Amino acid sequence: MAVLINQEEGLKRVMNNKKLYMKLLNKFRTETNLDELKESIVAHDYEKAQVSAHTLKGISGNLSLTALYEQSVAIESQIKNHSIDESTVTAFTDCFDDTMRAIDEVIAVNG
Repeated sequence: MAVLINQEEGLKRVMNNKKLYMKLLNKFRTETNLDELKESIVAHDYEKAQVSAHTLKGISGNLSLTALYEQSVAIESQIKNHSIDESTVTAFTDCFDDTMRAIDEVIAVNG
């Protein structure tokens, strides 16, 4: 299994400001809308789905949510090609859920 959160790298991206990093993780946890992406895919609204996937890719990359970033790259590529494989959506959703649990653990430990 890929690393879900690379905290060391994430902290480097915010100049080792642990409080800021925890705030950003919490914001991601509470404001990220996976349902919007999934609804766009089901509706074949590829433009909206691509924007959602690209946003998730950027945020997950900036926060060093490594596995979610990798899954975001894969799903964004398929959305761009208008050929989304259900197994990719499932893998992305599972990874998203695992990442959210990992974020909860990091926040619980670090405040």
